[in-house]
Amino acid sequence: MSIACLLLPLLCGMALSVPALVSAQVPAQGVASSTAVVAAAPPSLMNLQATPPQADKRPFVVKSPNGDRNDDHYWLRDDGAKVKRPEVMRLLEAENRYTETVLAPLKGLRERLYREMVARVKADESSLPVYDRGWWVWRQYEAGLDQPRWMRRRGTPEAPDAGARAEVLLDLPQQAIAQSYYALGQYQLSPDGQWLAWTEDVLGRGAYDLYIQNLKSRRLEPERIRGVLEGVVWAADSRTLFYVRQDPVTLHSGAVMRHQRGSDPARDALVHDEADKTLFVGLRSSASRRYVLIDIFGSDTAELRALPSDAPEQPARVIFERRPGVRLQADHLDQRWVLRTNEDAPNFRLLEVPESAIVQRERWRTLVAARDDATIESFDLFEQGLAIEERVQARRRVRLFDRAGKELRVVDGGDAAMAALGENRDAQAAFVQVIVQSMVRPPATYDVALANGRELLRRQDLVRGYDPELYRTQGLWAPARDGVRVPVTLAWRPDRVRRDGTAPLLIEAYGAYGDNYDPEFAAHRLSLLERGFVIAIAHVRGGGELGQTWYDAGRLMNKLRSADDVLDVVDHLLAERWGAADKVFAQGASAGGLLMGMLANRAGPRFRALALDVPFVDVLTTMLDASIPLTTNEWGEWGDPRDKAAYDYLLSYSPYDNIAAQPYPAMLVTTALWDTRVQFHEPAKYVARLRATKTDRNPLLLHVEMNAGHAGAAGRFERPRHWARQYAFFLDLAGLAAAAAPAAPEPALGPGEALRSIKLTR
Repeated sequence: MSIACLLLPLLCGMALSVPALVSAQVPAQGVASSTAVVAAAPPSLMNLQATPPQADKRPFVVKSPNGDRNDDHYWLRDDGAKVKRPEVMRLLEAENRYTETVLAPLKGLRERLYREMVARVKADESSLPVYDRGWWVWRQYEAGLDQPRWMRRRGTPEAPDAGARAEVLLDLPQQAIAQSYYALGQYQLSPDGQWLAWTEDVLGRGAYDLYIQNLKSRRLEPERIRGVLEGVVWAADSRTLFYVRQDPVTLHSGAVMRHQRGSDPARDALVHDEADKTLFVGLRSSASRRYVLIDIFGSDTAELRALPSDAPEQPARVIFERRPGVRLQADHLDQRWVLRTNEDAPNFRLLEVPESAIVQRERWRTLVAARDDATIESFDLFEQGLAIEERVQARRRVRLFDRAGKELRVVDGGDAAMAALGENRDAQAAFVQVIVQSMVRPPATYDVALANGRELLRRQDLVRGYDPELYRTQGLWAPARDGVRVPVTLAWRPDRVRRDGTAPLLIEAYGAYGDNYDPEFAAHRLSLLERGFVIAIAHVRGGGELGQTWYDAGRLMNKLRSADDVLDVVDHLLAERWGAADKVFAQGASAGGLLMGMLANRAGPRFRALALDVPFVDVLTTMLDASIPLTTNEWGEWGDPRDKAAYDYLLSYSPYDNIAAQPYPAMLVTTALWDTRVQFHEPAKYVARLRATKTDRNPLLLHVEMNAGHAGAAGRFERPRHWARQYAFFLDLAGLAAAAAPAAPEPALGPGEALRSIKLTR
């Protein structure tokens, strides 16, 4: 499931002003004491006199072996896959109307923000071509269209054939033309280049349909396989396909199936059905194209199975077996397996395993040794060498090696930037694609030659109306209460911000699953930076920025530490005068939304406002119910509440269960009706209970995307509406709603004019 502010209650009867902050708020037990600030909050332009919806209270007992709890809003749960109950829809629609009513005075600001964000989008944007089995493929947008077309052109691993014509592989604008929501899952070219298989989701529930098309005749095969996961793999015969059928309960894993093109899907053969429903199942092709790989994995274990691509009817056999506590990633090329594993190496190492000696561990050889100061995160195999992505001092970088294992070079973005592996599809490619970016530098794409390590800038993305020289970014370390240093990445515009303790400060955080919240460039942030915000990413424990120990220190029975880290980062940034104590904002999505809910309960008065996007806030009830998607898969992340100690710990921080009669900051909560990762009822219940319990009159808003899933609205012109809503909310509460807008980006440019590119030639 992913997976607040110093604003206190409004004066009774006053809709457009906020009273002074009081200093009588006492931090919750376990939260570092910080002197509350007395300060006058700027007036809000929002319509705070609007009457919010009030959800019915219907007592319901949530039973468990370790205690029963009453949940007055449990009735909001509705697992309907196609429609929801009328009474539920009425409440959600009322919440949307209320949110729009409250934000109505900010309509002009929202529209300005939206226009700014859309103006930064290149109308005819295209991706760089990538080599894949004799073809160069790329994504190409047309002006005004939300969805791209996928294109291809013949070529060699060195370059495309300049004389070959470009062909349309997949016309997504046509596929999406009648859909209110459309998301491409994955597409795969057959080995002979004559067939295309792809998966698509038209509801947002993560339930994909699989299609197959003849690329010469453009005729669709008659079968349409419904209810699959996004991944699909062709066998070597270009006739056999493998896919994962969506489990009807967990939704995010299922049985691996084999399908013959043109046949009835009801006759598809079962390849593997994982008995342990706490694990995920994934599907991919090996770098050598010789194997179809089945990944079986969870938080603390993994297994790899494989079957020959040229003998697709053979059973899948175990290549690397699962063992408790051992995580692994493996790939195959040149008669060998390369294995990334944490066995005897908490920060991972790479091993080379001869194909003929998988069971002879004495013949396994260390390819890249483990290090205390670096974590190996992933790798790509090439016929001419090896590329690994690693993390040093919380920053991603890429190391390249030749065939003999000699290091060619390190691509490092610098202190506050990151270098990451790009899209590398084919092991025959002569170059490794590497992308370098920061919070204020748009992505630069390089090809690095495996023959000699030479670097070629292929493209520097430009953003219309944006001069990166006007902005700054910096990495720093914030001391936590237990003496550990927490990495932080900052971005700001020096001519709009004085480091004197007066700037509004936005904290972004996630801290879960060992995932990294990297300092990537996001153009929507510019609308805050241009108006004087300082934005900080807090790389808190529970993420993977400092390796496995960093992850372990913020999960299971250590989850409260993630929230402590955020508060300690805030303390440090305020002490260093990066922001104003009465203008601290925070945002988190999914598991990051859980983090925001924890902060709201434990230290709400320290924040001006919180934004909780698709937040996982009903943690305990969800973890108790194995019929909810992802529950069993995630016991390794949050804990299994059938265990008394885990139950008590989850209960101690679950945002929904810890709502109290106390002041809360201004809050904007979002959800999506068809979200299967954090189902809509969690945020809806959370808002209903919070509204009925809190003692302040600060705005509490819920926005429901009615035609979307966990990722929100689809399409490059729809997503900015989300950020325009959230940023208008923040700017209003920071007293900047009426501030002069920055200069508008330059008008839309013609084809090819908005990107500085190096042509795909050598």
